[in-house]
Amino acid sequence: MKRVLLAHGDGGLYAAALIKDLFLRHFRHAELGRLSDAALLSPVDGRLAVTTDSFVVQPPFFPGGDIGKLSVCGTVNDLLAGGAQPLYLAVSFILEEGLLLDELEAVVVSLADTARSCGVEVVAGDTKVVPRGQADKLYITTTGIGRADERLLLGAEHVRPGDAVILSGTAGDHGIAVLSCRTGVSFQTQVVSDCAPLNGLIYAISPYFSSLRWLRDPTRGGVGATLNELAERAVLDIVLEEKSLPVRPEVRAAAELLGLDPLYLPNEGKMILVAKQEAAAEVCLALREHPLGREAEIIGHLERGTGSVWLRTVLGGTRGVEMPAGLPLPRIC
Repeated sequence: MKRVLLAHGDGGLYAAALIKDLFLRHFRHAELGRLSDAALLSPVDGRLAVTTDSFVVQPPFFPGGDIGKLSVCGTVNDLLAGGAQPLYLAVSFILEEGLLLDELEAVVVSLADTARSCGVEVVAGDTKVVPRGQADKLYITTTGIGRADERLLLGAEHVRPGDAVILSGTAGDHGIAVLSCRTGVSFQTQVVSDCAPLNGLIYAISPYFSSLRWLRDPTRGGVGATLNELAERAVLDIVLEEKSLPVRPEVRAAAELLGLDPLYLPNEGKMILVAKQEAAAEVCLALREHPLGREAEIIGHLERGTGSVWLRTVLGGTRGVEMPAGLPLPRIC
């Protein structure tokens, strides 16, 4: 079985062969094929949006996805949450000596297929190889470039008391899927990661863009951490309804078994939306008409306060949802 060698990172014949025979075979944009030090892109009409992210998920293959698919989804969804249409990706690979080339190709194919599925072009890249023991198979860093949608005016400064909080689907799927794969713990029903690019879902609610105040994908720290960030920045309280929080039964059962709270489990294919109260029901219905939003729910609202998050439990009580200190799931993305 062929493996990554240190020579694949030295800029010589092996490196050239890796680029030509593997990367360029799957990443086909003309600018990338020029093998220049920089991609020359067409002018974009409007403001540019730029985001960068790194992916170190362990293990790199998990039910419902892999590090290649994840790197596209994470970057694309960040651009969408910033109010932009994703256009381009630059991708950097850190490879560990000894990585199977077949595993690397599987990741590259997955990354390329996911990018094509959401209309995003890989236009620049880089590869480095480190000795055995200095990385865990492979890490990926991405930079995403998008076009800002002027119809979206998003940010914590725009949310208001009375606004509704919407979650586009079930919480915690990605966290439990990766954790079960990592630990070897199996459940009666396999939990699959929700890892997905959300272009189609967000475009499906474009008639309601003027009613949206804030978007964010609840990755590390899940819904709980993400909404604590919003409450602190907006200096408003957020009140959640436990009965409205969508959680798959198998995820809830696994979380209870492992002593975890679904509110803090990460997703990689969901979006939290804050919308004007009067439009919230229509936004939620529009989300449900898309395959990735069928389980969307209004899970709470904002009200005047000091920047706290509260949960009204199914038993009728209220408890605080604190910002987590030391997450139980490192290397989840």
